[in-house]
Amino acid sequence: MALDIEQSYPLNNSPSKTGRLTSGQAGPASSTGALGRLVRGGVEGAVVRYGSIIALAILWQVSATAGWVNPAVIPPLDRIFDAVVNGPLWRDVTISLQRAGIAFAAAVALGIPLGLFMGEIRIVERALDPILQLLRQTSALALYPVFILLLGLGETSKVFVIFWATLFPILLATIGGVKQAEPKLIEMARVYGARRSHIFRSVVLPGALPQIFVGLRLSATTALLLLIAAEMIGANSGLGFQVMNAQYNFQIPLMFGAILLLAALGLAANAILETLQKRLCRWAPAKP
Repeated sequence: MALDIEQSYPLNNSPSKTGRLTSGQAGPASSTGALGRLVRGGVEGAVVRYGSIIALAILWQVSATAGWVNPAVIPPLDRIFDAVVNGPLWRDVTISLQRAGIAFAAAVALGIPLGLFMGEIRIVERALDPILQLLRQTSALALYPVFILLLGLGETSKVFVIFWATLFPILLATIGGVKQAEPKLIEMARVYGARRSHIFRSVVLPGALPQIFVGLRLSATTALLLLIAAEMIGANSGLGFQVMNAQYNFQIPLMFGAILLLAALGLAANAILETLQKRLCRWAPAKP
């Protein structure tokens, strides 16, 4: 009888009720612990990723302030920051972004469709590959005087030399991505009766996207490098012009400010493309 009563009316210290109380009490604590671990993981990841940059910035500031290096040649970061905030660089950032953006957009608009076409039609790729290799091996800076003779010293020659240098990484990466499409997936699609256009949209193009983004990120970096060279010759505005002009006038903080702004623009462009790649290519991790 006692056993029946205990089974019908469990006592307060019975396992079932104790279990409910324990789980209810442990819920908030476990959630707090998980949040703490998440925060600690984020902080540790940020320290690992950006710790070297923070250490370099501290060393730079201390070295210039303490006199370990000549502050007239390598000024402290606070003076560089003041030159960036209060100097004339923000107008030049807009001009440089416009030049690089137009050239990069034109390279993307031409390079990706042409690369997809050449990668898909192998006879066209074999016919055009020799001339393509010849052109891409010719330095854009070596051709810049030719572009100036043909297009003048204005904006057109500056944009075109950046376009020329950024076109080939996108074009070659796109061709390589199409040619690396998985043959077994293509064969399987053919077995199931898929048309060539459907195979291209559903198999070839998604498989080529990670390689295309590698070319885009490389081209974005190349665009900023060529931008500096283009603005150092025959220009009166832009970050590249400010680097040379500040050096001639011995405005060293302004010169370093323009250089650091160019580096920040490169990091921002790479981060945007990497984020876009992660969204569009969830099945393939972004390559560094």
